[in-house]
Order: sequence, then structure tokens, then C-alpha cells
Amino acid sequence: MENDRLEPENLTRRIHWLMLGRVAIVTFLLGIATLSEFKETELLPQRTLTFYYIIILATYGLSFFYLLFLHIVKNIRVNVYIQTACDVALITYMVYVTGGTSSIYSVFYTLVIIYSALFLGRGGSLITASACSIFYGALLDLEYYGLVIPPYSPLGDLPFLASYVFSRIITHILSFYLMAFLASFVVEQEKRARILLAEKEDAFEQLDMLHRSIVESVSLGILTINPTGKIKSFNRAAQDITDFTFGEVEDKDIKEIFPFSADMLIKRESYSESTDNRSEVLWQTNNNRKVVLGCLLSSLKDNRGEKIGDIMIFQDLTALKKIEENYEKSRRMALIGEMAFRLAHEIRNPLASISGCIQMLSRDLQLHDTNEKLMRIILRGKEQLEFFMKDFLLLARPTPGAPALINVTEIIDDVLEALQFIPDWHEGIAIKKNLWSGAIIYANRTDIRHVMWNLLLNALQAMPAQGTLQVETRKSADDSFPNCLEIAVSDTGVGMNENDLGQIFEPFYTTKERGTGLGLAIVNRIVEYNKGKIKMVSEVGRGTCCFVWLPIYDK
Repeated sequence: MENDRLEPENLTRRIHWLMLGRVAIVTFLLGIATLSEFKETELLPQRTLTFYYIIILATYGLSFFYLLFLHIVKNIRVNVYIQTACDVALITYMVYVTGGTSSIYSVFYTLVIIYSALFLGRGGSLITASACSIFYGALLDLEYYGLVIPPYSPLGDLPFLASYVFSRIITHILSFYLMAFLASFVVEQEKRARILLAEKEDAFEQLDMLHRSIVESVSLGILTINPTGKIKSFNRAAQDITDFTFGEVEDKDIKEIFPFSADMLIKRESYSESTDNRSEVLWQTNNNRKVVLGCLLSSLKDNRGEKIGDIMIFQDLTALKKIEENYEKSRRMALIGEMAFRLAHEIRNPLASISGCIQMLSRDLQLHDTNEKLMRIILRGKEQLEFFMKDFLLLARPTPGAPALINVTEIIDDVLEALQFIPDWHEGIAIKKNLWSGAIIYANRTDIRHVMWNLLLNALQAMPAQGTLQVETRKSADDSFPNCLEIAVSDTGVGMNENDLGQIFEPFYTTKERGTGLGLAIVNRIVEYNKGKIKMVSEVGRGTCCFVWLPIYDK
């Protein structure tokens, strides 16, 4: 049945409206009857007013019964059939008391047929039309044969022919069935249209949900703006990238949120749509994070090809830029390492020959004054060159010695003790230590000592007058290092600016007059070789702190 497709709540609501409409019509009739009585007009004959009141009171009583019965019996069709039967009976009684054959209230039958079509479908409306035909035809036949006499008849004592009665009966019966067919046809078409609309709405909702799921699931930030430049949509990725919520940017001007979009809009207007309107910008998020955004701005068009706004797609390229930067650095380091390895071997052999010859000459010759001073200069230069070549080889490839369990605390204590005997040490240096006793790692001892020597030496040389050299070790953990040793070496020296800080790990880059620029490059190389990471934090005039993270030995 078509009505079964409707939700019960919807049918119940319609029945309530039906009962309210019935009460409204009856109240209108009550008003006519009251007006006729008080104005003493002939709107209604005096003889029928009592019967009007009976019908009206019966309707009110039945309406209360219908409402109560609806809560007792939940079957909607039973309720509608009962109301239909009672309405047909009441209308027949109204037709009888208002003139029978000549009554104008027979038109109310059509109202019952119409609402029965709404609730009961074509079958119910045909049954109602048949009931109306039977009741109305029986009333007119009984009146024709004199078995019932209406209390009021506008025709008075004028006789009416059988052909007149028959024609009225046939006309009404035909109108009843015609109304039943038309009403049911309209109702069925309306139901089909509603079902089709519901299916289309469901398909549209599914398509809209799919569209939203796709837009919300992609890792690209997507926002749309209307022709006035106001932001109208902002997907989840856009919120994650920018640290803005949709509520914070909705209906805001895009230039207010993304100032760089002004140049993109100007570029888009200056060139054709086919022109690549991509750009990369350094931008600060709502949480003051600096990110590199790759953006693409293009026109947003409807299905007719008319522009309805703009769409901007953007992506956080910060991590990608970092990877590219690390790749480029690794590529340069690999090239430098290979060159250093080959160059060191080419220099090392003649240097060894020269070194041997010098040692033999210094042992066999008796040198005095100037010649002895020159020999010492040659030996010192030879040692510096050997140290430089050693660093050069270490930059190319860390020491290939076998790794072992080493205690970093012991290495730090040993390096700090050795530093006090070099020329850079002075009495103005204060040492603070906060060392973790469990600092055990699995690495090459020579490499780790080289790392600590360079870091502590750099901290010492950054304080030519006085200052505090602080060394801390502790257990640490983060997403990339779930179990690691953190080493922090800090000083209160001159510090470094942002430009120097960005190049400090580059080979041959140095801020010292006598530096080679290989020390921190070798440290970085060794730390990376041991699957660790290093970070330098500095502020001009306040000092520098270097953090090194190395994996802790795990059984």
C-alpha cells in the first residue's frame, strides 16, 4: 500500500490535521447557526437549528472520541475507516434535515472522499464513494416514496418527478466516483513524486557525503571563497595546517587570513586561467608556527561554466623542504667525503715520506740556534698537517673501528680533565656537571670522544675571558627516539647569529680565525653515523647550547 510507505508519525500528524479541519468546519457552521438565531435572519430556517446543534455537538463528541481512540488503537487505517463512516452518516443526516433532495450540503460527501483518498488510497476512496452513493441514494429514494420526510424543504408542497430524483442520484453517484478516481490519481502522483524526490534527496545526500568525505580525507588544505573574497568552506586538513578552526575563518576575507593571496589574485587576474598560479610562501600559522605553504589558486565554476568564486588548494611543504635540504646536504657531504677521502690518500703518502725524512734529519743532525728553531717550525707544521689530514679522513668516513659498550660519563670526565691542560684553558672558566650514571651507549669509543672533545673545546673557545661551561646528560624520549641519551653542552660565551647557526655544520665553515671548519661537520657526521641527531641553539651575547641525542644500548 502506498500509505504504508509513509512514516507513522507523519500519518498521525495528518490525522490530527484532519480532526482539526473537521472541528473548524463544524465551528463555522455553528457560527452561521448562531448568527441566524440572534439576527433573526433566514440564513437557516428556525426548524433546522435544533438539528444543526445536534450535528455540531455530535461532531465535537466524535472528535474527542477519535483522539482518544487514536491513542488506544495504533492502526491508522482502522481509525480512518471509522472516521469516514461516521462522517458519511453525519453528512447524510445533515442533508436530510436541510431539505433532502434540495439540500446543498451534499457537496460535503466529496470532502470525505478526498481525505479517504489521502489516507486509504484508491481502494479506500472507492469504498467511501460507494458508501456515499448508497447513503445518498437511499435517502432520496426513501424521501421519494414518502417513507422519510425532511423537516425542512425549500420546495414546499411542489411535487417532484421520479426522473428528477433519478437524475440527482445518478449525477451524485457519478461525481462521487469521478472524485474518487481523480483524488486517488492526484494522491498517487503526489506520492510517487514524493518517493522519487526522497530517492533523489537520498542520492544527493550520498553524493554530498562522498564529496565531503573526499574533501575532508585528503591531506591537502582546501578552501573556497565567494566572489567577494569571503571564505565559505575550510576542510579538516586546512584546519590542521593553519591551526585555524572553520568558525574562526568563516566569512572572513581571505586576504585577512592569508595576506599573500592578494598577489595570487592579482596574478590570476593579470594572466589567463591556463597560467600556472602556483606559489611557495613562508607563512606563520595561528599558533605562530612557521611553515612553507605550496598554494594553487583557481576559479570555482558551476555546471554551466560560470564563475561562482575561487578555490585555493595548499599543502604544508615544511617537512618536504627539510627532506630536500637534508638530501642536498647529504649529497654535498657525500661529494666532499669522496673528494676528501681521495685527496687525503694522495697527500698522506708523500706526507709520510716527508715526515720520516724530517725525523731522521732531526735525529742525525746537530742543529743550533736558527736551524733548530726552523726544524721545530717544520715539525709543528708537519703535526698540524697530519691532524688536518686525520680530520679530513674522519669527515669522509667515521672511524671504522668495532663498536662496544661505552660509558659516556667516563668519556666526558676524561675530556674535561684533558681540556685543563691546553692553551685555551684559563682560570675564569667554571665547570658545572649534571651527569646521568646510566649513560651507556653502543658505539665507537674514539668517535664519541672526538664528538665530546669538539663540543667542549668549542664551548671553551667561545668564552675567551670568563664564563660557565655546563655539561648535562639524561635519559630522554620523543617520537623519533623512544629511548635515547640526551647530551647538552652549553656555554655563556659570545653566541652566534641566525645566519651562522644555519651553516655551522657545513664543512669548512668557521667563525674562528684559526679554525678549519671541520670540527662540527665531523661531529654531525659521527652523530648521523650512529643514528642520532644534533641541534644547536644560540643567542648573540648570551651563549650557545648544543644538544646531541644518541640511542641508548638496549639488551
